[in-house]
Amino acid sequence: MICAAALCAPLIALAQQQPSNYAREKRWAEEIVPALVVGEAVWLEAPRTEKFLGIHTEVKNAKGAIILAHGLGVHPDHGLIGELRTRLADAGYTTLSIQMPILAADAPAARYPVLFWEADARFAAAVSFLWRKNHRRVVLVSHSMGSRMANHYIAAHSRVPLSGWVSLSIANGEFTGLKRMSFPVFDVYAERDFDVVLQGTQKRAAVLKRTRGSSQAMVFGTDHYFAKKEKELVSLIRLLLEGENK
Repeated sequence: MICAAALCAPLIALAQQQPSNYAREKRWAEEIVPALVVGEAVWLEAPRTEKFLGIHTEVKNAKGAIILAHGLGVHPDHGLIGELRTRLADAGYTTLSIQMPILAADAPAARYPVLFWEADARFAAAVSFLWRKNHRRVVLVSHSMGSRMANHYIAAHSRVPLSGWVSLSIANGEFTGLKRMSFPVFDVYAERDFDVVLQGTQKRAAVLKRTRGSSQAMVFGTDHYFAKKEKELVSLIRLLLEGENK
């Protein structure tokens, strides 16, 4: 079992929740794994779930390790997250992009909260995997629905072993249940983001004031998916994580 008990507990009984669409996950894995150019496929385990795909890129003398969580109903090498996992590795970070739980292709975002407890277990398994490779500075970078899942994971567990969280365009536009944390949270959104994301900027900023080192930033000239601004986004993430040492 890859998910060490000390890092996974406490987890809510996943059997009571609707599980991920594992058949859909498997079809994607069969498509993307043979085509990987950067990184290697790893199969992670979490309590009461089937094994799930992670794409791991180990960097020698890494500045830290980054777990990447994609948005609604896609896979760990899709779009923005696919770009970030390789660009952040080039920037000196070990990356682990994980398959988040998903529903059917036509399932609306409103149904996704039934998967949040399974997402918790996957985040914990990813952290455990990196810790076993002696990474002690682990940061979570999440996008859209992945940020909602990350929010749930952080809020639901009092001692999450992370060094930071970079939330990209959180899908519901708000941080919920976050108390004073031991690590900084960075809220990043796009100039032409979804209305719900833009409308929640002030409320999210108010939450960030509770935690030292946290901040909010906007990426100009792009949309919810940071199209054509991936390079600038990586530079911003590096600045947030490294500060003046960048």
